[in-house]
Amino acid sequence: MEVQIFGLKKSSSTRAAERFFKERRVKIHFVDLRERPIAKGELARFTQKFGLTALLDVEGQAYEKLNLPYLRLSEEGLMQRAITHPEILRLPLVRLGKHLSYGQNPEAWAAMVQG
Repeated sequence: MEVQIFGLKKSSSTRAAERFFKERRVKIHFVDLRERPIAKGELARFTQKFGLTALLDVEGQAYEKLNLPYLRLSEEGLMQRAITHPEILRLPLVRLGKHLSYGQNPEAWAAMVQG
């Protein structure tokens, strides 16, 4: 059993996810989105389940700095911004098999581990 965590090393919620799975001795495959952007297909998997607007941190500073509240972008345009600027996402994005979660969500992580 190996969990994939997509996030940023400096993100406290990403570190919380890493800590959660390490404490439960689940093998972790961490993808730092600063070093390696998320694949469009992988982001689409999360978008299909939760919707792109749920994944975006619209109250975050990064969202505001990119002027995204004022731009009229298509979903494709927003996805491209999320790939190039992962800080606008509610991180971490976590995948264990077919189970997905986003943001700091220990309840969802616990459900993933239990199966």
